[in-house]
Amino acid sequence: MISLVLFSAACGKKEDPAYIQSAFIMSVPAQVRVYGADEAAGKPIAEAVFKEWKRIVDDFSFTEAYSQTSMVNKKAYTQWVKVDDEFLGLLRLSMDYYRMTGGAFDITFAPLWPIWKEAASSRKMPSSGDISKALAGIGSDYVLVDSERKMVRFTKPVQINMGGILRGYCFVRAARILKEMAPAYPVELRLGGNMLAYGKRNWEYPVMDPYNDGKVLGKLSFGGGVIMSSSGREHFVQIEGKLYSHILDLKTGYPIQDFSNLAVYFPGIESDNFIPSAVLAVMGKEKAFGLLSEMKGTAAVWLDGSGAESVLSTPASGARWEKAKKLF
Repeated sequence: MISLVLFSAACGKKEDPAYIQSAFIMSVPAQVRVYGADEAAGKPIAEAVFKEWKRIVDDFSFTEAYSQTSMVNKKAYTQWVKVDDEFLGLLRLSMDYYRMTGGAFDITFAPLWPIWKEAASSRKMPSSGDISKALAGIGSDYVLVDSERKMVRFTKPVQINMGGILRGYCFVRAARILKEMAPAYPVELRLGGNMLAYGKRNWEYPVMDPYNDGKVLGKLSFGGGVIMSSSGREHFVQIEGKLYSHILDLKTGYPIQDFSNLAVYFPGIESDNFIPSAVLAVMGKEKAFGLLSEMKGTAAVWLDGSGAESVLSTPASGARWEKAKKLF
C-alpha cells in the first residue's frame, strides 16, 4: 500500500491538493483521494476504506481459501451450509440479477474461467467440446437458498463466484464510511475502472479509446455519484490474432460480441437505483439502455467492437458526455 500527499499537476493540468493512498485489491488498482486533506485528516479515511474492502475480499472472494464463498463451494453439494446475513444478501441479489437477465448474468460461471484463461495464455481458441462440458456445469437454478434458516445448498456440484457484484458492494460500504468520516472533504474512490465521487466538486471520468493506448475518447462530467465500468482495453485478450472481451456470454460459452466497454453513471449508490455494469453488459446495449432509461438520473456510454460510442442520458441526469476534440 502506498500513501502520499499530492500537490502537483498531471498532464499539464494543475490538481487541487489531496491526500492519496493506493493499493491493489481484487486484482485491480485501487485508490482513495481526499481533496483538501493533509495526511492527518486523509489517512484515517483512506485506511478505513481499504480495511473494509479487504474485509469484503476476505469474506466473499472466490479465490480466498477461507472465505464464506469457498466454504459454501466446498460443502454445499452434500449438505445445507449456514451463512451470515451479509452473504445471504449478496447471494440473493446475485440470484435476482440472474432472473432479471434471463440467465445472462450467472455466478456459477466458474467452469468456463480456466478454459478462457488458458486460451488467453496460449492464444488458441478452446475446443467446442471443452466449452460444452463447462456449460453443463453451470446454472444458478442449482443453487437453493433458504432465507429463513440462512442456509445454502447446491443440487449439482456448481461453484459460485460473486465477483461481478463485489466491486459495486465495495462502493456501497465505502459510501457509508465517507458519510461518517469525511463530511467536510470531497473524496474520489477508484477500484479498477470504477469511480465513486463523494462531495461537492466538478467531477470528471475519462473514457479511454479501447484501441489507442493513452487516447481519451471523451469524458463524463457530473456533480457527484458513481461510475461503474466493464471491460475496456486493459481487459482484452488476443487469441489467434483477434481481440476478445473478458466478459463471457453464458448462453454460448464464448466472449460477448461487438463490445469494447460500458461506463454507467448513477447519481447515487443506493440499492434501488444502482446495478453493476457487469450485469448490464451481458444484457446487450438495447436491453441495458432500456433498463437504464427507466432509472432516474442515469447516463451511459457503450463502446461497440469497433470502439464507436452510443450515449444514453436520461432527462434528469446530472452527467454530461463530451467527446474529446480531435487534434491535427
